[in-house]
Amino acid sequence: MITPYDVEPNKFIEALAKELEKIGIEKAEFVEYVKSGAHKERPPEQEDFFYRRCAAILRKAYIQGKVGTNKLRRAFGGRKNRGVKPEHKVKAGGKIIRVALQSLEKAGLMQKGPDGKGRVLSPKGRALLDKVAKNIAGSN
Repeated sequence: MITPYDVEPNKFIEALAKELEKIGIEKAEFVEYVKSGAHKERPPEQEDFFYRRCAAILRKAYIQGKVGTNKLRRAFGGRKNRGVKPEHKVKAGGKIIRVALQSLEKAGLMQKGPDGKGRVLSPKGRALLDKVAKNIAGSN
């Protein structure tokens, strides 16, 4: 059986983002206007940024198991340019990640963790990721 482990991550996230757009995940209105973190200079230029971020979150949940906002903020963070001072790693913004998790949970692709903290993939979400991975592997 082909899983997200077996396909290239960039192709997988791109295909999954298109699939999420077809499903009709609710896109937050503010996403076009805000930066994705303190380490960015401008808001995202990709029109499907929110769906790509949702796809990346689903992939991380598949690989890591339980994920939460803070863990994802660390993962999507980056290096902040501080002028002549040395760069430092900073976390990504939490609002986009939090809204993405809520949208995925509303769509039934994620659910609360067993201890009530964080979120894990639901069976429906796992099936969707496996289906997308199989489609990518079959197209090669």
